[in-house]
Amino acid sequence: MPAPSRGTAARSKVMTAEEAVAKIPSGSTIAIGGLISILCPETVIAALGNRFETSGSPAHVSVVTPVRVGWDKDNTTGLDHFARPGMLKRLISGSFNVKESPRITDMIRNNQIEAYSFSMGTLFQLIRSMAGGNDGMFTKVGLRTYVDPRMEGGKLNEATTDNINEVIQVGAEEYLYYRPLPIDVAIIRGTTADEDGNVSLEREPVTLAGLEMAMAAKASGGYVIVQAERLTAKGSISPRSVAIPGILVDAVVIDPEQQQSLLPYNPSWTGEVKAPTDDMVQPMALDMKKIILRRAAEELLPGSVINLGVGIPVALPQLLLEQHRLDQVTFSLEHGAVGGIPMGEEVFGAHRNPTAFFTSPQVFDYYHNGGLSATLLGFAQIDGSGNVNVSKFNGIFRGSGGFIDITHRTKKIMFCGTLTSGGLDIGIQDGKLTIVKEGRHKKLIRQVEHLTFNAEAAREKGQEPVYITERAVFRLGDNGLVLTEYAPGIDVEKEILPYIDFKVDIDPDVKPMSPHLFV
Repeated sequence: MPAPSRGTAARSKVMTAEEAVAKIPSGSTIAIGGLISILCPETVIAALGNRFETSGSPAHVSVVTPVRVGWDKDNTTGLDHFARPGMLKRLISGSFNVKESPRITDMIRNNQIEAYSFSMGTLFQLIRSMAGGNDGMFTKVGLRTYVDPRMEGGKLNEATTDNINEVIQVGAEEYLYYRPLPIDVAIIRGTTADEDGNVSLEREPVTLAGLEMAMAAKASGGYVIVQAERLTAKGSISPRSVAIPGILVDAVVIDPEQQQSLLPYNPSWTGEVKAPTDDMVQPMALDMKKIILRRAAEELLPGSVINLGVGIPVALPQLLLEQHRLDQVTFSLEHGAVGGIPMGEEVFGAHRNPTAFFTSPQVFDYYHNGGLSATLLGFAQIDGSGNVNVSKFNGIFRGSGGFIDITHRTKKIMFCGTLTSGGLDIGIQDGKLTIVKEGRHKKLIRQVEHLTFNAEAAREKGQEPVYITERAVFRLGDNGLVLTEYAPGIDVEKEILPYIDFKVDIDPDVKPMSPHLFV
């Protein structure tokens, strides 16, 4: 690309991170883009934290981030730059992680800030609604889960008292109405920016919602900061490549050291190159994860569009490569990449050799309308009604991420995890499973601590939840969980039922799981 000119007027939007954040007033509501380390505007956020550290301003800000940003528990990154007493008043996010942002999660636990957890898709679409100048947003997503104000309204601690949403009936239908969320500042990221503030994303593995965040800020009369890796002359980015038009951008901060993610740059994540997959075909060890994934894979039909959650499900592409079935399905993760091979948890959201990209609001439109064929998701807790919790348990704040959005209309939902946790050890021999050491913690408990998935609502919508563990498969019956399969070698009365804190119905046709899962 041509080098930028040096004229002062032409460079009016280009400034240092310190100059850019100096214009953010106290009391602002700040939308921050990013996905852990991907598309995280780290340089700008760090400068904002340093400004408060030295001047005490801006104080009492509210932060809205549909996906958490930050990736290093030992060095302050992402949201932890706001973890200073008096700086952050309120945090609204779809996900939290104590390993990546320990200081922020401590502040939530100690009631030092207000904290809300809503579904990722709802937050992206609320921001899009604000971009259009709308008076809030109506949605059915999240009804009868913890985001419903009749339950917890997304509030994570005692310091959080205001309801951001309410239930409204339109005709015979209930909706969650989210009140307007004016955005005063948007801090987002791209790859290349020109002197007019036009921004492209050619080295980024996802799109997210930088455009919608910028538009939402402008709709509120706000201020938009874009961090980019490189600067080019005005007019030198192809108009078809501009992801965020310069008319929406007030400040451009260039960081030549900006990284694609916490891992080395990978051009196969962006479509720059198509990488071979032969080096990825490595047989998985025969363990609990492989058993669970093999059983889940039996539920997948050729031509399916599949979503994967974090945890055990992220290894499904590796299994399908081993089984030479990868070309039978298409993967779609909630961060927008379509096709190819989803990467692991460190860079969750990136795909090797993607075929297309949705923006974040678009991908949740697709999910909310039932576009997915199936999803594989993890679980922390399951109760006797078939409800599932992944968002808050044992004092840990995780949030729901895209979980509520994904399970809203997807027909087949597979919850994948071990029956117990904490030291569980198994043995596999001659096609049979043995429990060498039982886990210390039961995961199928009397009542979930947080209602992330409402089984009754799923039943009413005609969905098909399947609960898959290493030693048992359950389905949702009229009265709750029904045991339909057990692992060969496992005694149901001694090695399944005692580790479940509620009565489980046993299907009259209960049968062993397929023997090939264990060889």
